[in-house]
Amino acid sequence: MMKPALKPGRLMILLVVCILIIASGYWAFGNAADRENGIKRGLDISGGLYVLLEAVETGDQELDQDAIERAITVIRMRVDELGVAEPIIAAQGDDRIRIELPDIDDVEQAREIIGRTAMLMFVGPDGEEILTGSNLVRAQAERAPEVTPYPFISLEFDQEGARLFADATAKYLNQPIAIVLDDEIISAPNVRAVITDGKAIIEGNFDFEEAANLALLLRSGALPVELRELESRMIGPTLGQRTEEIAVYAAAVGLILVLLYMIFYYRVAGLIAGVALVFYLSLVLWALTYLPTTLTLPGIAGLILSIGMAVDANVIIFERIKDELRSGRTPRSAMEGGFQRAFRAILDANVTTLIVTVVLFSLASGPVRGFAVTLFIGIICSMFTAIVLTRLIMRLAFQAGLIRSGAYVGVKI
Repeated sequence: MMKPALKPGRLMILLVVCILIIASGYWAFGNAADRENGIKRGLDISGGLYVLLEAVETGDQELDQDAIERAITVIRMRVDELGVAEPIIAAQGDDRIRIELPDIDDVEQAREIIGRTAMLMFVGPDGEEILTGSNLVRAQAERAPEVTPYPFISLEFDQEGARLFADATAKYLNQPIAIVLDDEIISAPNVRAVITDGKAIIEGNFDFEEAANLALLLRSGALPVELRELESRMIGPTLGQRTEEIAVYAAAVGLILVLLYMIFYYRVAGLIAGVALVFYLSLVLWALTYLPTTLTLPGIAGLILSIGMAVDANVIIFERIKDELRSGRTPRSAMEGGFQRAFRAILDANVTTLIVTVVLFSLASGPVRGFAVTLFIGIICSMFTAIVLTRLIMRLAFQAGLIRSGAYVGVKI
């Protein structure tokens, strides 16, 4: 049987595709390495402040999940004053709050702001304090289209607050009463009527999300929850950056060795797998750069593991192709049959791992979740490159005349 000759047109298309893939990899690596606009790095890499707080129930206020969310909202508003890029403020368990502030300079200022007691006040136009958040018993975003086209916030005060608010609305009729949280004016509605029942509304050109956020801030200011610091530590960036460099160097060396082995053992198919692997890394790096994720050292471990799984998928495909060739099928038929036979095995292996990553992300916290996220992203990208891109490049190579016999995967027929 005559072997197909090289086809310059198809060969040029193949070369262009490979060059574009390598260029995308170079671009992705450069963009990801940018400390300002690239992949967001966690505390264990970039350094920063780690604080673990515990909410303590006080007074008659029941400590529940809503109370934790309110406390998180207040803390997030305070942290925004620091200008920290990508802070992590999240619930941990039922009564704890984990705070991670990467690349922070003034640690003492951060601790002071985080630990500051929220103070909600209603203040008259001449600066007179009318009442505080301790008198507020309810703040809720609501809609009433028959009354106003915009969402509004309904307020309700306790008995003492109702009396004070009635006196104030009579005194400051048609004047603004400012709502101040942590010395910052968050709203200053005009008084339109004397309010004697302890109930009021805040109107404005809000959408519902804005109204809900403002109501949450008001409830947060009134929340009698004490936050006790369980753990606080400053993590230096030097060790994390050095560890990152070592991890990247180790990954690069391992990747080169794997590619050399693939080329030695699978010949042309191994080279194609290497090109597909470059595109796989590009996809992962772009995903980590633009998705709301933070790369940690365990996350790097997850990335390296997913690289191994991407190579493993190609090994499964090539071994299936070799089986087809040994059974007497033509190179093109063996290639298509090998991909079809390998698909189920690759799908089963990767789906089971994806399930594990979802469970890890759901039940774990902190660095373990970073490992789960990067591994999940890596698996999705590796399945695409192995099943779609490797197959596409191999078809182009066959059409260009580079694949002429079983030797392209290391089989002598």
